[in-house]
Amino acid sequence: MTKETPVEKLTLAQAEAELSRLASILDAANRAYHQDDAPEISDAEYDRLKARNQDIETRFPDLKRDDSPTEQVGAAPAEGFGKITHAVRMMSLGNAFDDEDVAEFDASVRKYLGLSADSDLAYTAEPKIDGLSLSLRYEHGRLVSAATRGDGAVGENVTDNARTIDDIPQTLDGAPEILEVRGEVYMSHVDFEALNARQADRGAKTFANPRNAAAGSLRQLDPEITRSRPLRFFAYSWGELSAPLADTQMGAIARLAGLGFSTNPLTERCTDLADLLAHYAQIEQQRATLGYDIDGVVYKVDDLGLQARLGFRSTTPRWAIAHKFPAELAWTRLEAIDIQVGRTGALSPVARLTPVTVGGVVVSNATLHNEDYIAGRDARGNPIRDGKDIRVGDWVQVYRAGDVIPKIADVDLSKRPDGAAPYAFPTECPECGSAAIREEGDAVRRCTGGLICPAQAVEKLKHFVSRAAFDIEGLGAKQVEQFYRDGWIREPADIFTLEERYGSGLQQLKNREGWGEKSAQNLFRAIDEKRRIPFGRLLFALGIRHVGEAASNMLARFYGAWDEFTAAMDAARPFEGPEWDRLLGIDGVGEVMARALVTAFAQEHERDSIDRLVAHLTVEEAARPDTSGSPVAGKIVVFTGTLEKMTRAEAKARAEALGAKVSGSVSARTDLLVAGPGAGSKAKKAAELGVETIDEDGWLALIGDA
Repeated sequence: MTKETPVEKLTLAQAEAELSRLASILDAANRAYHQDDAPEISDAEYDRLKARNQDIETRFPDLKRDDSPTEQVGAAPAEGFGKITHAVRMMSLGNAFDDEDVAEFDASVRKYLGLSADSDLAYTAEPKIDGLSLSLRYEHGRLVSAATRGDGAVGENVTDNARTIDDIPQTLDGAPEILEVRGEVYMSHVDFEALNARQADRGAKTFANPRNAAAGSLRQLDPEITRSRPLRFFAYSWGELSAPLADTQMGAIARLAGLGFSTNPLTERCTDLADLLAHYAQIEQQRATLGYDIDGVVYKVDDLGLQARLGFRSTTPRWAIAHKFPAELAWTRLEAIDIQVGRTGALSPVARLTPVTVGGVVVSNATLHNEDYIAGRDARGNPIRDGKDIRVGDWVQVYRAGDVIPKIADVDLSKRPDGAAPYAFPTECPECGSAAIREEGDAVRRCTGGLICPAQAVEKLKHFVSRAAFDIEGLGAKQVEQFYRDGWIREPADIFTLEERYGSGLQQLKNREGWGEKSAQNLFRAIDEKRRIPFGRLLFALGIRHVGEAASNMLARFYGAWDEFTAAMDAARPFEGPEWDRLLGIDGVGEVMARALVTAFAQEHERDSIDRLVAHLTVEEAARPDTSGSPVAGKIVVFTGTLEKMTRAEAKARAEALGAKVSGSVSARTDLLVAGPGAGSKAKKAAELGVETIDEDGWLALIGDA
C-alpha cells in the first residue's frame, strides 16, 4: 500500500489539494453516516482522514477551507423529527491512529496545563462503541427528553423511541435536579443477526451492519417499531448538570452506574501513557468476542477540574481523544473517471469502481485527488511521491476508515489491460465549457467561468443554506438545485424575494410538483425567520475562500458589527495602511485569508451581490461574553515572550472571556502588551508607539477575579 505524503513533507500546493480532497470525502461521509444511516466507509478511515485534515490545517493555517471538516460535528437533523437544542453542545472527538499520536495527545495536554513529563496525570480508557450518540435529559429524576447528536447544537427529538429501550431508566433516585446523560445506542451481534433474519423472512430491508440497524431503529417515526428492535445503551458522559456527579471521570461513571445506567465494564483508570496503550491492546484482543462493535478506545483526562481547564476547541475537547483501530483494504476494478466541479471551481476527479465490500460497507466511488495524482507526474513531468499512473480498467486497491468516500491506495500494474491509455485530464470545464486552468504551483485545475458556471453557482448556494450558514428549514441541496435549474434563484438575495415573486400569480411555488399550500407557506416562513442572522453565520455563508466557520466567528467577535467590518474591508483595499495592518494583526488571520476577504469585498460583482443580500437582513452583532467589571473589555491585547504562571493558550482564552481582542502583532491600535521574559521586537515596537506594557504579574493583578 502506497502511503500518503506525511503532512510535514507536503508543499503548499499539495496541502491545498489534499484539503480539497478531504473536505469532499468527509462531507459525503457525514451525510451518509448521520442522515442516511448508510455509511459509505468505515469509522476508522473517517477518523484518520479527519485527523490528517486537522494536521494539515495546523501546519498550513492560511489554507483552511470555509467548509473545513474540523468545524463540523455530525449532520443536520433529518426532516420528520422535531428538534431539540442541546443545553450543552455535543462535541465530536479528535482521533489518534497510532502510539505516537497518543503520545502527542498526552504531551499536548501536559503542555497546555503546564505539567512536566513526569508529573502525575491520570486518564480513563474505555471502548468506543460503534453506535448512535444519544443525550437523555432528566429533570427532578424523570426522563423528559431524548435527542440525537444532530449537528452538535441541535438534534432530533426521539424521546418516545428512547423510552422503549430497556437500558434507559424512566426515573432516577438520587440524581441532580437537572442531569443530561450521554451515551451510545447500539445493537449486539446476536440481536443484529436475529433482526436481519426476521426482516428477510418478511421481505423487508436488511441492514448492512449493527450500527446501521441501531441508528435506523432509533430514528423510526413510529415508536412501536423501535420497541420491536433489540436496542441497548451504554452511558459514558453528561451534558448539563445542576450539581456535579463527582470530581473525576471514573467517579462520575460510577455515579451513573449507581443511578441505574449501563456503563462499560472495560472502562479503566490509567496512570500513565504505558497504561493507556496496554489497555488499548487488551481491548483490541477482546474485540472479536465482545458481542458488539467497537472501533477504538477513548482516553479522557480523569480529573474533571483539569478537564474544565483544558476546555474545548471549536468541535472537540482538548481533554479526550479516540484511539482508532486500523482501516481495511480491498481490490476492485476502476471502471471510469468522472469530473466534479466544486464551489471554488476546482475540478475533482472521482473513480467509479466495480462495487466491493470494504469493512462491511459497499464501496463504488473513490477520490482521485487531482490530475498529478492520476498521472503519477507533476506538470513538469517529474514523478510525484503519491502519484499512481491510474488508468481506466486498472485493478486498484481501496481503503476506508471512518465513514467517508474511500481512497485508492495502490494499483496492480500486472493486471493492467492491453491498450489502457493514460487519462487525459480535461482542460475545459465539463459544466460550462470555460477554460480550466492551473495556476503556477497549484495542484488543482479550476474552472474560470465563475458565476456563469452552474456547478459553482449551485455549490455556492448549497453552502449558503448549509447548517452552519443560514440553515433554512425546507431549503436544502435538492431544493436549491431545483430552484436554480428553473431560474428562480441565482444568488442568495433571490431567496429572500422568493415569496414576493412566486407566492402569488400564475406561477406559484404551491403549484409545483412536490409542493403544496402548507409546504410552500412553511418554506416562506422559514426564510423569514432567517432575515435576522448572526454576523458570524452571515460571513461564513458567503463562502469566501479560506474563511471557514471558526474564522468567521472569530472575525465577528473582533469587529463586532457588520457595518464596522465592511468599512474595515473597504479601508484595507490597497492591502496596506492601518486597517490592513489591523486585519493582519488579528490572532489567527494570515495574509492568504486577509487577501481573500479584502478581495471578495473589493470585486464589484461580488460586493453588489453581498449588498443585495444584506439589504434583506438584520445582521446581529457578535455575541459577547458578560464583561461587566472587566478591566480589559474591548481592548486589543498582545502577549509576547514566555509566560511562567499560565500557558499562552490559557492567557489568550482568559483575555477573550473578559471581552478583550487578542492580536498577534503590535500596532498603534494596541491597548496593552503583556510581555514575559524573552520579549523582543514586539516590546520594542510597543515602546516606540507608546503602548502600555506590563509583565505577567501585572496582567494577573489587572484581571484579578474578573
